[in-house]
Amino acid sequence: MEPIYARHAYLHALEDLEHSLLEMGTRAEQMVSMAVDALVELNTEESMRVLNADDEVDDRDLVIEDQCLQMLALQQPIGSDLRVIGAIMKIITDIERVGDLAVDIAKCAMKIDKELSTTTYVDIPRMAGIARKMFRDALEAFVKRDMDLVQAIGRADDEVDDLYRELRAQIHEHMRTTPDDVVASSWLLLAIHHLERIADHAVNIAERVGFMVTGKMEQFSAVRRGT
Repeated sequence: MEPIYARHAYLHALEDLEHSLLEMGTRAEQMVSMAVDALVELNTEESMRVLNADDEVDDRDLVIEDQCLQMLALQQPIGSDLRVIGAIMKIITDIERVGDLAVDIAKCAMKIDKELSTTTYVDIPRMAGIARKMFRDALEAFVKRDMDLVQAIGRADDEVDDLYRELRAQIHEHMRTTPDDVVASSWLLLAIHHLERIADHAVNIAERVGFMVTGKMEQFSAVRRGT
């Protein structure tokens, strides 16, 4: 009975670990949502809420990493169990970085507001919507071990890249036609770059899910290349 009990306790701990990861991911996605709202509306109060939320995500990152290390040391998992714990340690790093990028976007919003400029001449919500969906889908793919979602995220990344280039060109044109706005436009360029990086982190998570499910890291990479 003891080995069965130990296995049950281990699986329960792993379930708790996955739940903690999802809570961390949900909080980071909320930060992105608030940061994008702050960027579109140039709402300094909303920007500050994003900055204040960052410590919670950072703390969760450290706690989950410590739990993973304890499980590796005490349980010495192998095979698929080892891949799951390894994936969690990688994924929380990407989630933490998404939280950091939300903070960076919020700071850009504050800089643009200080310049008395605007951001509504480019379609930020469209690009942000796709990037956020990719991030949510990546977390769902982790929960469901869903390779169809993993592949869909790879395809969506191309759409974000295309939108990033489109918005970047529009901002460059605005800088040429409205030179007094060049400083604010430079901050907006940085903000959309941060959005593009959020999509990249969603891809990283999806790739890690692909490895966790199949044991082969190259499978999802091939999808991204369209092969």
